[in-house]
Amino acid sequence: MNTPLLTRQPHRPRPALRLFDRLDLTLARLHEGCGPARHSFAMLLAGAMRGPVLWIAPAWLPDRLNPDGMRALTGPENGPERFLFAAPRRREDLLWCMEEALRSGATPLVVADLPGPPGLTPVRRLHLAAEEGATRGHYRPLGLILTPGEGGAPGVESRWHMAPAHDLDTDRWHLERRRARDAPPAAWHLSGHPGAWALKQT
Repeated sequence: MNTPLLTRQPHRPRPALRLFDRLDLTLARLHEGCGPARHSFAMLLAGAMRGPVLWIAPAWLPDRLNPDGMRALTGPENGPERFLFAAPRRREDLLWCMEEALRSGATPLVVADLPGPPGLTPVRRLHLAAEEGATRGHYRPLGLILTPGEGGAPGVESRWHMAPAHDLDTDRWHLERRRARDAPPAAWHLSGHPGAWALKQT
C-alpha cells in the first residue's frame, strides 16, 4: 500500500484588516500607499482600526496633518487624539523608528511618511519586525509606508495608489490596488463619509 507523499491541509486566511467590507490588508506585514491622496488612504486605515496610531514623518517636512481634515476621513469618534507623532531629524532614523514600533506590537497601525521608496532589505526587516510584534505585543501591527509619486518599494505585501477625483457636489477618490500577494490588481471609485463609504469597482 502506497503512503501519500503530500497531505492536504485546510487553507486558513491570514488575519487581515477589512476595509469597506471588501478590501483586505494582511496584518503583521508592511504595505505601501502612494499617489497624491496617499495621506488620505492612511486616514482611512486609521478610521477602520481601534487603538493608537504612530505617525512617523521627517522633521524637515513643512507639511503637518490638519486635525479637521483627519476627522473628515476617520470619523468623529476617531479624532487626532489617537495619534502619536514622531519626527526624526535624520533620514536613517525614519525606518529605524518604524522597525522598533512594529517590533513592540504596541500600536495596531504604524505609518511612515517617507521621502522615497526603501530598498528590499529594509522592507524585509520591517516585515520581520511586524511579525515579531504580533507575537510579543498587544496588537498584530500593520505597517504602512507612504511614498511619493507612483511608489515602488520592492517586497511589500500590497501597494495602493489613491488620487482625488472630486466633482462640484461630491468628494470622490480613485483607489487602485496595484500589487498584492493574495489578490489581483483592481480599481475603484470611493465616495461617501465615515460610516457610509461607497466603493464601486471600475
